Amino acid sequence: MQPGQLVLIRHGESVWNKLNQFTGWTDVELTEKGRNEAKCAGQLLKKRKFVFDYCYTSVLKRAIHTSWIILDQLDQFWIPIKKTWRLNERHYGKLQGLNKEAIIETYGSEQVQEWRRSFEAIPPQMEKSKNLNLYYDRRYYDLDYKKIPAAESLKLTLKRLIPFWKKYIISKIQKNQRVLIVAHGNSLRSLVKHVSNLSNDEVYNLHIPTGVPIIYDFNNDQYPIQYSFLKE
Repeated sequence: MQPGQLVLIRHGESVWNKLNQFTGWTDVELTEKGRNEAKCAGQLLKKRKFVFDYCYTSVLKRAIHTSWIILDQLDQFWIPIKKTWRLNERHYGKLQGLNKEAIIETYGSEQVQEWRRSFEAIPPQMEKSKNLNLYYDRRYYDLDYKKIPAAESLKLTLKRLIPFWKKYIISKIQKNQRVLIVAHGNSLRSLVKHVSNLSNDEVYNLHIPTGVPIIYDFNNDQYPIQYSFLKE
């Protein structure tokens, strides 16, 4: 039996990535470049003969569409695809939809960098009234209204990811199954921190580019520990 496998991929470039805007839980489309990044990722995985048993994505279409393109390139579109809000990008609160350079002018580069890169800093929270749309969104029917985030640190993002990781992923890998996760820059940063036991300083400096597969190596107990970026 082949060993278990774990591959993480950040979605391709989105419209708001291109416009340099904070996106968070806002549901935006891929750009043409983003679709091409997803296609190239799928072709690269196919070239390296990757085969998957399961695929997991967030409930945001930039990740969902990226997963579709990748699996189509692999001719593995038929495998089970599970979507969960726990893989969503971190919630950027009041910053969502705002241009990053404009925010730097308002708050200063040091503060904005702390919000973006540190493990514990929480951006300014969104007003509760502006977050009501998530309560009525069917994607979040199983999320208690009181637990809908108004803003998240990387630490809080990881907190909501841990139950997903324990319930769906690690057990599959330890049974020699092969898992593809397509998500977002910060949800994947938090997951990598947990899985690889990175320090706060290490995760501060961790950048996950769009559309580049992250391949995990495993220890003798079939637990993923070391990762590398798959490139041509």
